[in-house]
Amino acid sequence: MEENSLPSGIKTWNEDDRPREKLLLKGRIALSDVELIAILLGSGNRTETAVDLARKVMASVNNNLNLLGRLNAPQFMVFNGIGEAKAVTVMAALELGRRRRAEVALTRNKITSSESVFELLQPTLGDLEHEEFWAVYLDNSNSVLQSKQLSKGGITGTVVDIRLTLKTAIQLGAVAIILAHNHPSGSLKPSEADKQLTRKLKTAADSLDIKILDHLIVTEKAYFSFADEQLL
Repeated sequence: MEENSLPSGIKTWNEDDRPREKLLLKGRIALSDVELIAILLGSGNRTETAVDLARKVMASVNNNLNLLGRLNAPQFMVFNGIGEAKAVTVMAALELGRRRRAEVALTRNKITSSESVFELLQPTLGDLEHEEFWAVYLDNSNSVLQSKQLSKGGITGTVVDIRLTLKTAIQLGAVAIILAHNHPSGSLKPSEADKQLTRKLKTAADSLDIKILDHLIVTEKAYFSFADEQLL
């Protein structure tokens, strides 16, 4: 269908054209998640429109965009009509959305509470399927100097080099550090290893007059704060 010959009524358009033209006429806010995914897919298969296919994909993750963002290319490609190119397109769009959210959090770069740390790191850590350990380095006004991944591990754990953690703090001139890692299992309960590592980092940091202000365990929708629970 040519753009200059589109009929005026949306109901008369081909269903595959509706999301694109609806976005142009009514704006992106007017579209549902399914319609936005359909635009990314571009087309369906022999028996389904792009909208039908997008609806099926979303249903597979209970219409949860966070769960959709966890799918890899092979998981997208199990759907008839989604090849590698379409899978990569959807994955790239979801990653851009995640990075945009992370950038918004960085603009509010003064840490005022454990919740503000969660808002900063959840876009990065919240839906990972492996464990990562991060540090947020702060100046004397609790503004973020840098957020840095310290280690990347498997499903159940990761190893952190205390010396490198503090070396970065010294190089940045940081006066305080907030530690954070995720639990892919979704559990917010700190393990004994989590507690021991926190104590070791705090002891080492204290010797350099650097404060460990908190240690957060981050999951998709919630967090656990060592400071809030008086475990520091």
